[in-house]
Amino acid sequence: MEIHLLAIGARMPGWIDEGFNEYSRRLGRDCELILKALPSPRKSKSQDSAGVKQQEGELLLAAIPQDAYAIALHEHGKMHDTVAVSRKLGEWFEQHRRVAVLIGGADGLSDECLAQCKERWSLSRLTFPHSLVRVIMAEQIYRAYSVLNNHPYHRA
Repeated sequence: MEIHLLAIGARMPGWIDEGFNEYSRRLGRDCELILKALPSPRKSKSQDSAGVKQQEGELLLAAIPQDAYAIALHEHGKMHDTVAVSRKLGEWFEQHRRVAVLIGGADGLSDECLAQCKERWSLSRLTFPHSLVRVIMAEQIYRAYSVLNNHPYHRA
C-alpha cells in the first residue's frame, strides 16, 4: 500500500526532512509513505489569501494519485486516538491500494479539496506549523503500523 502525504511548502528545514525520513523508512515493505511537497504559490499585490488558497487547492488536487482514498487534515475534522488510527490503517490495507493525506498551506485547504476528500481529520485542537505536521503524520502512521504488527514501539 502507498500512503501519499501531499503538502504545500517545498522548502523545509533539514530537521523536518530528517524526521519525516526517519519514520517513513521504519515502515515495512508493504507500506510505503511518500511525501510530495508542493511549492506554495507566491502571494502578489493583486492576489489575496483566498486566491493563494485556491491555487494551492488546485496543486493538491492535481497531485492526488488516481484511485487514492483522500483524507483532509482540517481543524474541524475528527480526532482519532492511536488505536483508531491503527484500525484505519488496517482498513486501508484491506480496501485501498493508495491513500492521500492533504496538508494545506497557512490558510488551510480550499473548499474544492475538502469536497474531494472522503474524511476530515484533525490532529489536535492545538495549531501546529504545517512543516511539523509532516513529521507528526509520519510518526503516527508508523505508530499505527507498529500497533498492527505487534511491534513494541507503542507501549499502551
